[in-house]
Amino acid sequence: MKILSEMSHKDVLKVELIYLRETHRDLDYAIEALHSKVNSDLLSLKRLKRNELALKDKIARLEDKLTPDIIA
Repeated sequence: MKILSEMSHKDVLKVELIYLRETHRDLDYAIEALHSKVNSDLLSLKRLKRNELALKDKIARLEDKLTPDIIA
């Protein structure tokens, strides 16, 4: 893998996108685990879901930066 100083801006965004997707997946697993508990903490569940949605928005913004706009 390239050293950070040798990476282009696009490469850095791709690495960040990979990290955010992994974090989103981990939050999804945590939400599922907490939701399956009988006496789950609803406040914690709500916070996890809010964080997951925020990550989803960040992922969408990064994907928009990486995908060129094509006017047809």
